Amino acid sequence: CLDYSYSGCRCFWRAIISGIGWADAGCGPHDIEQLNFWENPNRMAKLPPELPRERRTVYNMLAATAEFLGNAPALHQPQGDGVYKSWTWIEYRQVVEEVAAGLRSFGVGLGDICGLASETRAEFYLADIGIMSNGSIAAAVYTSLPPADQVKTLKAAEPKAIFVENPQMLKTLEEAGMMEVAAKRILLKGEATDAISLDELRRLGAQALIDDPRLLDRIRDEVTPAAYAILYLTSGATGEPKMGLITQNAILANCAMGPQILNLDNRDSSLVFLPSAHITQRFGMELLPIRHGIQTWFSEGLSKMPSELRAVRPTLFVAPPRVWERMYASITTEIRKKPAAIRKLFYMGLGVGAAVSQARQQNRKPAPWHLASLKFFDSFVFSKIRERLGGRLKVALSGSAPLGKGLAEFYASIGMPLTEGYGLTEGGVVTLNPIGRPRAGSIGLPLPGTELKIAEDGELLVRGETVFSGYYKDPGSTAAVLRDGWLHTGDIAEIDKDGYIWITGRKKELIVSSNGKKVYPSRIEGLFKMHPIINQILLIGDRLPYMTALISINEQAAESVKGVSATVKGLDNLSRDDGVNAEVKMIVRKVNEQLPPFEQVKRFKVISRDFSIERGELTPTLKLRRTKAIENFRQEISELYVGREEV
Repeated sequence: CLDYSYSGCRCFWRAIISGIGWADAGCGPHDIEQLNFWENPNRMAKLPPELPRERRTVYNMLAATAEFLGNAPALHQPQGDGVYKSWTWIEYRQVVEEVAAGLRSFGVGLGDICGLASETRAEFYLADIGIMSNGSIAAAVYTSLPPADQVKTLKAAEPKAIFVENPQMLKTLEEAGMMEVAAKRILLKGEATDAISLDELRRLGAQALIDDPRLLDRIRDEVTPAAYAILYLTSGATGEPKMGLITQNAILANCAMGPQILNLDNRDSSLVFLPSAHITQRFGMELLPIRHGIQTWFSEGLSKMPSELRAVRPTLFVAPPRVWERMYASITTEIRKKPAAIRKLFYMGLGVGAAVSQARQQNRKPAPWHLASLKFFDSFVFSKIRERLGGRLKVALSGSAPLGKGLAEFYASIGMPLTEGYGLTEGGVVTLNPIGRPRAGSIGLPLPGTELKIAEDGELLVRGETVFSGYYKDPGSTAAVLRDGWLHTGDIAEIDKDGYIWITGRKKELIVSSNGKKVYPSRIEGLFKMHPIINQILLIGDRLPYMTALISINEQAAESVKGVSATVKGLDNLSRDDGVNAEVKMIVRKVNEQLPPFEQVKRFKVISRDFSIERGELTPTLKLRRTKAIENFRQEISELYVGREEV
């Protein structure tokens, strides 16, 4: 019991003293760490040993963890009906070795690029780590992009081998033009006449290791920390996507920061669903868990995630702001349907939770009456909300895009503070809010070994071992962002007196109105997203006389708006409903009250659909591509500047 949190011991003694079972005591045998969300649980993490710099490679990290944890479970891939296929850490290492040796058997070696076209699943991890362990370069594409765009990326990467999820995806990509790419095809799942399966690749590798007992040693000697490991595709939110080269050392240097800031080990677990082509998923949920020995459970998809969260009960969960926004919208929409007494109780609890959270953020001791009240609200209100996420979350991370300050404050108030950090394809993960004392709206403090500074024009600059080596076959773009040893991030930031960093905008997204006033739209858009009915928003006003906005609505929240008929269904009809437009108009007025006149939204239009990846308006990580969205809604925008009527 001494290995666990105080609340876990309390749960243990409650069961012993009362003579009741684990379930009646409030926890199960696997749940001894029933977390107290209003304290910072502290335990000593049990981790594999740190690698010396000269041995910093992805394979050596996996081998060290496999040696340390042996047959402890590592990966769990759903097979349907609640059944999982699992791999231990030793099996994980064995498969990776066979994949690496199998690639060598048909001529894929050090520095050769291998494409990956697959959703996030255990087999992706096995192939990805196998590629890197071979000294080859793993280049994953965003499967949410149209097939033609995926093929375009693969052609640009010039791979020698391509791993594809299944025969259906292979057929789709071949029809989209991949037949022109001369590369070996390997299926992660299933079989096809023009490809080999992952099992066949493993058999080739296993035989190669038998035929040449020194093969693995030679590969390990050949792959140095300076070898390239990943070719990342940037999201393309502010222009055409680029491909960034990352070394083995850059990955391992980033992973080495984990134990210094995250108290996680093989007793922890995560549920993953983000696209593996993105650095948030690739680093935070694939590579870092190897360093910590964290069990990984794979999701079948967003529709299954609510039940998966309750079944897996992860202690580590990473999601983009859009997911946290939708959870918030769902919670508050449900609360609005409750009787007045319950609504009042909920909002009173939020006020108390906010007071306690703010005191802790400011390193003050919360008022005793606030703490006493919070125990009541936490027991009867907030714990029920946290149970939706399994009830054991110790580290809840928001990544891949900026998190609105109001949203962060909401989750902190209900006892589940979201930890926001900052990373980018070109720089790795470079900041994180301290676990247990995050500051809502901030991206936190620099990670150990990372240098940050603010340029004269406000741009955030980064220097350290995690910075990338450059863009693939694009020296001009590389020189534009790597100058004098510093990575120029393109983000505008400020640093407060305590060293916390705040992103205030993006240089390429800067709106300059016709009167010369400068507006960074992401901050203002974040204020709107605190309202459940607002789903997406695009702020407009560059070289124009005033600010306007296109707004898409949350269908569920819109249907519950007072005055909206029960017969009004679908975004098209709801967007034209008077009651919905009146509600949005009221929200615009509330947000405008928080803004100076030149930032206020003077006119808006509720649009009949969401922005989408398919139409090119969103990146695969759900960032808004403003130029494309403006192009697609040019007619609606022109109507906003006819006349000078104001909200």
